[in-house]
Amino acid sequence: MTEYDEARVIDVLLVEDDEGDVLMTREAFEHYKIQNRLHVVSDGEQALQFLRREGQYADAPRPGLVLLDVNLPRRSGMEVLAELKQDDDLLTIPVIMLTTSQAEEDIVRSYALHANAFVSKPVDFEHFIEAIRQIDTFFLNLVKLPVSLPRPGSAG
Repeated sequence: MTEYDEARVIDVLLVEDDEGDVLMTREAFEHYKIQNRLHVVSDGEQALQFLRREGQYADAPRPGLVLLDVNLPRRSGMEVLAELKQDDDLLTIPVIMLTTSQAEEDIVRSYALHANAFVSKPVDFEHFIEAIRQIDTFFLNLVKLPVSLPRPGSAG
């Protein structure tokens, strides 16, 4: 892997409580040979701890992209999105709402809370992994993201 390729590898945080969807996302990363590192947490509280590097996530990398389900235990995806976008250290991380919801109110609320995109999860495997590939292509290859951002509290 060249130095350029290494700079393009991004940490992706998937916040998903459905094990089947986690498995399909992992399979999509493998199927399309997506080089980005996938990290998974299963509820909204863990997501915020990961993003803030608290507790067991003290050494977590700063994700370059968050894939966030709307319906989560402990804290909903909307609550996580609202907190993330109000935090000066985290608000620049792109967030894609990746959910089974197709409710207009969820779409409107997601964008009102500054989600970067709202994607309804396809129910069948082939379309699901294709959606993951398209997200990867657009957000992690086509769009320019900062290579790294300073850790909260560090001089940067």
